[in-house]
Amino acid sequence: MLAAFFLISFLLAFAITPVVIRLYTKNKWLDDPEQNKHAKVTHSQPVPRGGGLVIYGAVVLSAVMLLPFDKHLIGILLGATLLTVVGTLDDIYDLNPKIRLATGLLAALIVVGSGIGIAYVTNPFGLGVIHLDQPRITFDFFGPHSIWVLSDILALFFILWNMNIVNWSKGVDGQMPGFVAIALAFIGLLALRFVNDPAQLETAQLAFIASGAFAGFLLWNFYPQRIMAGYGAGSLAGYFLAVLAILSGAKFATTVMVLAVPTADAVFTIARRIIAGKSPLWGDRGHLHHKLLDELGWGRKRIAVFYWLTSFSLGVLSLVLDTRGKILAIVAASGGVFAFLVWAKLHYLKRQRAV
Repeated sequence: MLAAFFLISFLLAFAITPVVIRLYTKNKWLDDPEQNKHAKVTHSQPVPRGGGLVIYGAVVLSAVMLLPFDKHLIGILLGATLLTVVGTLDDIYDLNPKIRLATGLLAALIVVGSGIGIAYVTNPFGLGVIHLDQPRITFDFFGPHSIWVLSDILALFFILWNMNIVNWSKGVDGQMPGFVAIALAFIGLLALRFVNDPAQLETAQLAFIASGAFAGFLLWNFYPQRIMAGYGAGSLAGYFLAVLAILSGAKFATTVMVLAVPTADAVFTIARRIIAGKSPLWGDRGHLHHKLLDELGWGRKRIAVFYWLTSFSLGVLSLVLDTRGKILAIVAASGGVFAFLVWAKLHYLKRQRAV
């Protein structure tokens, strides 16, 4: 049954992508490396961005056809609409990262305002869970409302964090859509643990819809890419992953585990930029995929497949490990990424001194 949700979205994304490519090419909305001389750029030919329109179109059309609408789904799609509009404008005008961050926060606020929050987290040091339903702010506005302060703040951070770290891991052809499609499928499978709960079944269905959209887009984005993800698809990837993880009950440990490689890369990148006195918002050529490309000489296909395989392997482990086991797996994977990035930095400095 869930395969049908995946397949419909997959086919829609596959069919929408060439339309977007033609639209962007006709209007010359291309990312041209001859004009965009930023160090982070890895492609050599002009390529349209616009992946956000593809993902948004496939997910929304599939949701309208297949899912019952409630306040949560409406909130999710409204937030996705905002991200897609901003992503499309960024494709054309290259918006300031601060604008993207602010609108990303607004999209997360829309989701949390629809009632999606993190009510509890599993206690990693003992039995049971840690409840986040206190303190509360209760008020009356056309009826009683309640804000769960810790729950909502944590959800906002979780959504915004994942939007940014996943968006940073799209530097080479096929890299991001592949591991995101895999991660979303595992979140859908985790939601099926509570298949008797209709809300969890709908979460699993939406997860497989989103997974199918990224898989359909991947066929056009894999090497040699004919379209790039852009900020739109990158932000939507982290957005759907975070929101669906919250709804599925997977939350932190599982999501961080499946995304351990891009998460560790993001943590290292932020620390490196801050130590160097630079803004963590501005891109550079220090990400893991850059180092695999520059220091080890890996090709784009190999880097993409590496990201897919690590997400798949960690996703399989997430289905069988308890919370402590997941934390150990996260630490091990992160330690490996950190060690390689430190070695790559030292190797780069050694080469620079030798020149």
